[in-house]
Amino acid sequence: MTYMAAHGLKRARPAELVPGTVSVITVRMDYLPAYTPEGWQAMEFERLQRPNEGAVSVYARGRDYHKVLRSRLQKLADRMAQHMGPLGYRVFTDSAPVLEAELATRSGQGWRGKHTLVLNREAGSMFFLGEIYVDVALPATEPVTGHCGSCTSCIDVCPTQAIIAPYRLDARRCISYLTIEHAGPIPAELRPLMGNRIYGCDDCQLICPWNKFAQRSALPDFDERKGLSGQQLVSMFMWSEAEFLSHTEGTPIRRIGHERWQRNIAVALGNALGHGPVASIEAGIKAALQQSLADASTLLREHVQWALAQVGRDVPGDVQ
Repeated sequence: MTYMAAHGLKRARPAELVPGTVSVITVRMDYLPAYTPEGWQAMEFERLQRPNEGAVSVYARGRDYHKVLRSRLQKLADRMAQHMGPLGYRVFTDSAPVLEAELATRSGQGWRGKHTLVLNREAGSMFFLGEIYVDVALPATEPVTGHCGSCTSCIDVCPTQAIIAPYRLDARRCISYLTIEHAGPIPAELRPLMGNRIYGCDDCQLICPWNKFAQRSALPDFDERKGLSGQQLVSMFMWSEAEFLSHTEGTPIRRIGHERWQRNIAVALGNALGHGPVASIEAGIKAALQQSLADASTLLREHVQWALAQVGRDVPGDVQ
């Protein structure tokens, strides 16, 4: 990602990013909603088989984790300073060029799975990472060994085959990157593979055997907000910018903006048309897409026109 590359070696040299840094404290925060039922992975895969429904990554259905984790890290650092005396520190959570997964694995939070995410034997991978850079020397914790063995489930399940080899991810093919970080047109050859995923993708985590140990969060912040899952694509596509901002207030989704939100949903609507929905649903999708063309940006117009051209196309099924 651009903001990572722009900072060069500061990513790997904490003392260059924050002068005076001697130690890094890493933390994890579980985010699976408290009420998540057993068999939740199968339920999420079933969601991908309903082409007219938008699929939003689990982590993004609650409050923006940047705000939650940063606040708690700040409180932790303040309490440390009360006990230790003068303490120079800075907290991070996916907010700067910090190699979070590498720091987490080196400090023993878990090991890098073949999907490149951090895995923990007691918590799977459904957690956020955060760091506190401090200017005091602290005892180092040891890394843990990996436990993926011969399993390749995450590699096999990836819709776009973004995991090009064990422990190697091509972000340019990753649906999470394309729907969240990528600002331009989504490559046409990847659009049919995205299905109804409109914000993020959890497939490599859903299939991972270690996530049977995923921990539920006790924080209500990560409880699912109404309107962000189980919703019809057409309804979400028709949100005005004001409605988008209202529905996504306080969530990480708001960060991508209304234009990219509509871009992502346009792709999903095209894939729904390719599934050959019943006539009444098809008519509603086409009408919504055509209506948007009147004032669509160049970026959105391209994706809407692509979507309208997908009627009757045989969409590839989701690999599970």
